[in-house]
Amino acid sequence: MPEQPPYLRIADELRRRIAEHEWSPGDRLPSRAQIGQECGVGENVVRRAQELLISQGVLEGRAGSGTYVAEPRQRVRMVRSAAREQPDGSPFRADMKAVGRNGGWESRTDAKVPAPAEIAARLGIGEGELCVRTMYEFLADGRPVQLSTSWEPYDLTGGTLVVLPEGGPHAGAGVVNRMAEIGVTVSHAVEQPEPRQATTEEASLLGIQKAALVTHIRRTYYSNEGRPVETADIIVPAAHCKIVYEIPINRGG
Repeated sequence: MPEQPPYLRIADELRRRIAEHEWSPGDRLPSRAQIGQECGVGENVVRRAQELLISQGVLEGRAGSGTYVAEPRQRVRMVRSAAREQPDGSPFRADMKAVGRNGGWESRTDAKVPAPAEIAARLGIGEGELCVRTMYEFLADGRPVQLSTSWEPYDLTGGTLVVLPEGGPHAGAGVVNRMAEIGVTVSHAVEQPEPRQATTEEASLLGIQKAALVTHIRRTYYSNEGRPVETADIIVPAAHCKIVYEIPINRGG
């Protein structure tokens, strides 16, 4: 059996010392140099071990202050379901209420944004064609717990009352309901979740370390004619949230 990499061994050692209450939540860890000397490894090995534990929510780094044992946090339950997906507040607020938190969100919409190549491919339009882009920050007790960037083809909603997802008479009604207002029936959504590390911007918005793990969900809504009508990139921090999928079961006659 291959020998365990040194940084994993140090991560296990730090976990053990936390589990045995040598350090309690909120305690500052000794310096990397001190830990390295105690464990017979270099500071870079200790740094990698700490970065791993930060990404898992065991430790937290504070700029200019050091590394601390993270306070235990109840992971927010994020339900992914065709019936609950709309960003109209009620599904998200229901999930937050279930864990005793107050849910809300902030958004910013930019109309007529040229579609980047990947977004254009997902929407089945040409690169550079205009889209309506809306960026969301979902909040639990005022703290961001989820990010979402939504793209809709401008030629689909331009000139209608639903062109702005969070503005006008149908503000906040969600993709399915807004599209129905202009005669488009949304039949299904496709989601592709992938784990990765947070970007600098995502980490800053979510209040997590750059190295922290997130789940990146690429979601696209389709009309009953097979046309993509909206696509979104949803970012969920793994240490703070758990993603639950509800799968509807249709019983045949």
